[in-house]
Amino acid sequence: MDMKKIAMICAAVVAVVLLSSAKKDDKVMVKEKGLYIVDTTELGKGVDGYVGPTPLKVYIRKNVIEKIEFLPNQETPKYWNACKKHLQNKWDGMKVKDAKTAEIDGRTGATFSSDAVKQNVKLALDYYEKNK
Repeated sequence: MDMKKIAMICAAVVAVVLLSSAKKDDKVMVKEKGLYIVDTTELGKGVDGYVGPTPLKVYIRKNVIEKIEFLPNQETPKYWNACKKHLQNKWDGMKVKDAKTAEIDGRTGATFSSDAVKQNVKLALDYYEKNK
């Protein structure tokens, strides 16, 4: 085998290793047994509720949302809990494409938090579609 072929093979191996390691280090989305989990902590850094970022995890299997998990944040507990209670299961069972265009009503009195949750869900779904 000549040096040119060896160099091409080495470059291909390096490319495969780099691509596979990039997926493993993805802090936004992981895949576990067919379940994709998208974490908006980094993705939605600029998505603020009333007080600050409102990160979530969106669980997706076979292009269907299984659940939304609300992550710790600095929102006022009274309003955040009302928002969570109102929005917790709104997307459960929805196909990703339908959820992206769904008109979900926010929680009155927790408008900023509700808007941030809806925006984070959309970010998660967009990321999932581009990176699954």
